[in-house]
Amino acid sequence: MKRSPFLLALASLCIVGGSFFIRTAFSSTSEPKIITDTSRYKEIRNQLWSDNDRVKHFPNQIPTDAKDVHIAYSPEFLQGNTFFQIRLKQPPNKIEKLLSQYRNSAKYKYRGGNTNDHINQLNGVPTTFFYTSDSSTESFPATYEILVLNADDKGRPGFKWNHGDSYGVAINTSASEIIYWSEKW
Repeated sequence: MKRSPFLLALASLCIVGGSFFIRTAFSSTSEPKIITDTSRYKEIRNQLWSDNDRVKHFPNQIPTDAKDVHIAYSPEFLQGNTFFQIRLKQPPNKIEKLLSQYRNSAKYKYRGGNTNDHINQLNGVPTTFFYTSDSSTESFPATYEILVLNADDKGRPGFKWNHGDSYGVAINTSASEIIYWSEKW
């Protein structure tokens, strides 16, 4: 029985394509890595996110008086989320000034916690996790004031907050620390 070259080609394509999808589905490298290299901050802030209103509150570059700088950036992957966060210490008087500025423009305010805690409150909105923490904790301690500058629900009826974005700052005056954050999902 003679086999059609078309059927052989189709079968080969199905095997190659199927193995690609299986390998992709089970590969540990299929998820983006989180970038923590602070030398890439300016590139991420000013090039990758340059046309984005969600990072306009971030400093254009790492301030010269900043100490203990940490960043966490996860590039957008397929239909997944993306986040960008920079944590830094600054002089107490500068932190107090920033707290006053952002308190006045915040649409939502929380004390400690994480995005799951915040969205589950009455009229709550998604915020962020503590990606730049020195430990594996996902929540901000109660010493942090989380100030949401904007949150945009792009879900549909019955799937509230299925897609959207939010951004803001988390400030800890006792540690003289500010975290700028932005999330999109």
